[in-house]
Amino acid sequence: MKKLRIVTRSSKLALAQVDWVKNKLNNFYPDLDFDILKITTSGDKFLEAPLYKVGGKGLFVKELDDVLIQGEADIAIHSVKDVPQTLPDALILPVLCEREDPRDAWISPQGLRIEELAAGANVGTSSLRRIVQLRRVRSDLNYLSLRGNVPTRVAKCQAGDFDAIVLAKAGLARLEMSDVITHVFPPQILLPAVGQGAIGIVCHKAAEAVRALIAPLNHPRTYHCVMAERVMNKRLHGSCQVPIAGYAFVENESITLMGRVGHPDTTEMVEASCTMPFDAFEALGNEVAERLIAQGALSLIESFVKAKE
Repeated sequence: MKKLRIVTRSSKLALAQVDWVKNKLNNFYPDLDFDILKITTSGDKFLEAPLYKVGGKGLFVKELDDVLIQGEADIAIHSVKDVPQTLPDALILPVLCEREDPRDAWISPQGLRIEELAAGANVGTSSLRRIVQLRRVRSDLNYLSLRGNVPTRVAKCQAGDFDAIVLAKAGLARLEMSDVITHVFPPQILLPAVGQGAIGIVCHKAAEAVRALIAPLNHPRTYHCVMAERVMNKRLHGSCQVPIAGYAFVENESITLMGRVGHPDTTEMVEASCTMPFDAFEALGNEVAERLIAQGALSLIESFVKAKE
C-alpha cells in the first residue's frame, strides 16, 4: 500500500491527532503517502445545546463511519471517548494508540482553583460526568454549557464568559496549549471519561491490508485499559448522555479499573473498583459494571433518562 486515505473531523484537535498518527506511521513506512478527507460533522455544527441534549458524541463519528463504509477512506481517526460502544457491523476499532494523560484540567484566568472560587462563580463544561463529580466538591457553583472547539472554549474563558472551565488535559497537550492549565484533577476527585486521552483508529473489518498496516501503532497497555473501560460502559448502556466515568491503569502487570455513575441533579453517586490480571480486561470491565449495578447504578441512569424526557 503506497497511499493511505484518512477521514477526520476538521477541528484543530482532530487534525493534530491526524498529524500524530501520520508521523508514527511514517516511522514504520517512510514512503507512505496520505490523502486527508476533512469533514465538519453534525457534532461540530450543533453548538447551541449540550451534547447530551442533541444526540451525544456519536454525532462526531457517524459521518466518518459512513465514509469508511462507502469505501471512500481507509481509516478514521478519533478521540476514543467520542466513539460509541457499538460500531456499525462493517467496522472495527483494532488500534488504540498510546494514551496521553487522561486527566481533566481546570483553567482559570485568575489562577484560582475550584476551592478558591467565590460562591456562584460560573464554570463552563457540558459534560454531565464532570458536573456530577464537581458538584460533590463545590455544589455552590454555577455549571454552564460550554461547546465549541478547544481554542474557542479557552478564548471564551479568557474573555470573561466564565470564571473557569474544565477540559481534557490531553487535548490541550496535543494543541500545545498546556500553559493555560491552572490545575489538573487527580482521578480520585474527577474520574476521567471512558477512553479519554486515547486516539483510536477505525477501519473496515474486511480491509486486511489496512489492518496490517496500522497494527504497529496499537499500544497493548492502552488497548487493555481502554477496552476494560469500554466493556464496563457498554454493560451500563453508557454514552455521553449519561454521567458515567471510568479509568483503568496498569500496575505490576495487573489492571485496576475504577468506575463511577452519578445523577447530575441529586449528586447521588455510586463507585466501584477492581484489579485483575493484565489479559483479563473484558472480565474486569464486566465485574466493575456488576459492582456498580449492585449499588443501583442502572436505577440512577434510568431516573436521569426519564427526567430528561
